[in-house]
Amino acid sequence: MTGPVPPALDPDPSDPSDPSDASGPHAAREEGAEGPGSRSGAAGKAGRFWSVRRIPAALLSLIVLGGAGLLLYDIVAVRADRPAMEWRRATADRLARWRLDEPWALAAAAVLALIGLCLILIALTPGLRKLLPMRRDDASVRAGLSRDAAAQVLRDRAMEVAGVQSVRVRMGRSKVLVRARSHFRELDDVREDLDAALGGGITELGLARSPKLTVRVARPSAKKG
Repeated sequence: MTGPVPPALDPDPSDPSDPSDASGPHAAREEGAEGPGSRSGAAGKAGRFWSVRRIPAALLSLIVLGGAGLLLYDIVAVRADRPAMEWRRATADRLARWRLDEPWALAAAAVLALIGLCLILIALTPGLRKLLPMRRDDASVRAGLSRDAAAQVLRDRAMEVAGVQSVRVRMGRSKVLVRARSHFRELDDVREDLDAALGGGITELGLARSPKLTVRVARPSAKKG
């Protein structure tokens, strides 16, 4: 025998824990987890590409390996009751006689310090200056665009402007310098059209950092007969 079935309780609309309430805080958190904000947060940082630098690393490794091997051989020879190499004995004698404040010693120290600073600079800088990083809409994808390719795209875009006879584009990491020559139309009108066309072209390149655009327009030089 079954007892009376209790009536179903209607959820309290003011209760924030009700999962059926689409306006509660749970729904807000779910929308925030799958909204467009989370997609932009998943994008990675578009930093510069680091060069492998195989040639400098190989040369430095060979120099260090050769010097260490030669010094180790001489030390082992001395431990085996054999005379040291002539170059090491001569160097030790000269270092024992000469003072550290002499010009040659200061010059050698300056050269070695300069070489050390250059090596530190090479190690701390990314390199690959000709490769421009592009925007990373997805953290798992990294893309880059060479300066030559970007300059060619902008040049083709500039040649489509009416009145432009020739264009030279110099593409940098932070600046784009465009020199155009116009054989008809007013120079101000051509410059305005170039600013609009190239501005849109830079945006379509998808670079992580949009460079500053500088446009210069002039008349073709008169040819001498």
